[in-house]
Amino acid sequence: MLAACATAAPAGCALGSAEQHSILHKHSLVIGVKADQPGLGLLKDGRYQGFDVDVATYVAGKLGVPPSRITFKTTPSSVREKALESGSVDMVVATYSITPARKTRITFAGPYYVAHQDTLIRSSDRSITGVHDLAKKRICAVNGSYSSKRITEERGIAAVPVPVGTYSACIPLLTAGKVDAVSTDDLILAGFAAGHPDLHLIGAPFTDEKYGIGLRKGDLAGCETVNRILTRMYQDGSAGRFLNHWFADTGARLTTSVPQFEGCS
Repeated sequence: MLAACATAAPAGCALGSAEQHSILHKHSLVIGVKADQPGLGLLKDGRYQGFDVDVATYVAGKLGVPPSRITFKTTPSSVREKALESGSVDMVVATYSITPARKTRITFAGPYYVAHQDTLIRSSDRSITGVHDLAKKRICAVNGSYSSKRITEERGIAAVPVPVGTYSACIPLLTAGKVDAVSTDDLILAGFAAGHPDLHLIGAPFTDEKYGIGLRKGDLAGCETVNRILTRMYQDGSAGRFLNHWFADTGARLTTSVPQFEGCS
């Protein structure tokens, strides 16, 4: 029956709470995205735009929900799980790295892209060429993001975290010399660097960041369907077009092959 739900999503397939709230039964969708990340999720002139927004629109369309029935909602890193758990959004497509801790609270489809953590510095700074050079350097630590902890906790590098609310807030701190580096996913950093010639992406990635589509916990049928849609997105060339549209001129190393999925749980 779950397989039938994943294909046709008839109302009679609702076997429990997770299935009743599945994205497969939605006539319209509220999708959580970022609003301050150029190239990924940016609210500009009253409209959301970027790679994540394109992916979300593509997935929704294949689920039978046209753009006219999509509502995008700004969803910062610090509230992504809460937004899904409360039902204020139906899915989240917001540079949402799949982690074991997050998987205890929500279900992830994908990944729809595998980014790599890199580091953004001032172009005039010659002291940072890799992650280990961040020792004793001031780095942005964004609420709800794990990126700074990958440096200080996972690698034991004695960087000095400077707490901020969003990655967009890091950029003026970096240009003003109040932090020495911003380290997070290369696509996020490439989007910011494109508008700041005085900033430099060092090109020394040190992690895999698997961007997942967040769904309500237990929506396995929805997850499996979204994974099939993501496979098609790469196979029909849409993913490559989206990536090149937003990042072709940024210097980011782009991958246009289907990512290996995590599996729905």
